[in-house]
Amino acid sequence: MKSLLYVSSVILMIFTLPAQTESAPLLPMNVHFIDVGQGDSILIQTPGNKTILVDGGPQEAGKKVTSYLKDLEIDTIDLVIATHPDFDHIGGLIPIMKNFKVKQIIDNGKFHLTKTYAQYMNEIRKQDIPKKVAKEGQKIKLDSKLKIEVLNAYESQKNNNQSAIVLKISYKDIDFLLMSDVEMEQEKKLLKKSNIQSEIIKVAHHGSDTSTSLPFLKHVSPKVAILTYSPDNDYGHPVERVIENLDRMDVNIYSTAIFGDVIITTNGKNYFVMTEKDPFDNLDGAA
Repeated sequence: MKSLLYVSSVILMIFTLPAQTESAPLLPMNVHFIDVGQGDSILIQTPGNKTILVDGGPQEAGKKVTSYLKDLEIDTIDLVIATHPDFDHIGGLIPIMKNFKVKQIIDNGKFHLTKTYAQYMNEIRKQDIPKKVAKEGQKIKLDSKLKIEVLNAYESQKNNNQSAIVLKISYKDIDFLLMSDVEMEQEKKLLKKSNIQSEIIKVAHHGSDTSTSLPFLKHVSPKVAILTYSPDNDYGHPVERVIENLDRMDVNIYSTAIFGDVIITTNGKNYFVMTEKDPFDNLDGAA
C-alpha cells in the first residue's frame, strides 16, 4: 500500500535523471527520511544493495519504522547507526532489533542513565549484535560505491547533542550531510576541519535554535534541507531563525511534519525528491 503513496511524485520528477548507457549503468541510492514525529530515523538503501538505518525515532515510532521496512521487503539491516543516546533517536531501535536481523551497530559510546538507554543496551546484548564506537574521522566501509565519513563523535565533557555522530555520505557527485542534533560549536569545528559542501542536509536538532548558523550553511551550500519534527512539538521547532537562514540560502525545504516520509533517490549524478504527502491537500478552502 505504501508504494502507492509516492506514484504521483515519481511521475512528476523521474525525468530529471539522465539516460543511462547499457555499458555503465548508474545504480540508484534511496535515502528515506521516515516521519517518526519528534525524532530522527533515516533509512539508506545503498547502490550496492546494503541497508543502513540511522536512528529509530522515539520508542512509540518503532511500530511505524518496522512497518515501513517490511513494506520495502527488508528483513536484514546491514548497519544500524545510533547517533546519540537520546530517546527520540534510539527508542525506536529497540523494537527494530526485535523484528529484524541487525548485523552491526555503531554508536557514539556515550553512557546515558535512562530507562530507554538501558533497554537499548539490553536488547543489543540479548540479540548478540556486534557494536562498535564511532571515532571522528572514521571511514565506514560498507559499500565500495559510497564514501561514508564520521565528522563528529563523542568526546569527554560534551553533552548528548554535542556528542552526536555527524555523517557525510557521498555517492559520486551527490553528498548528504546528516547533522543529527549537534550544536553551533560543532558546526564551527566542522568549518575548520572538514569538506562539508553537500547537496542535501538533514538539519541539526529538528530546527532548534542551538544549531544551523548562516556561516555554516554558506559553507555547506545545500540545495535541499530536510527538517524532522512533529507539528505539535513542545519545543518550538523549527525556530524562525533557522527557516530564515535556509530561505536566505534559497534552499528547498522538506519537513516530515508537512510532507510525511521524504525519499531522495540519486544515481550519483542527479537526484529527485519524493514525498508521502502533498501539503496543499490540507489547505482549507483551497480552490
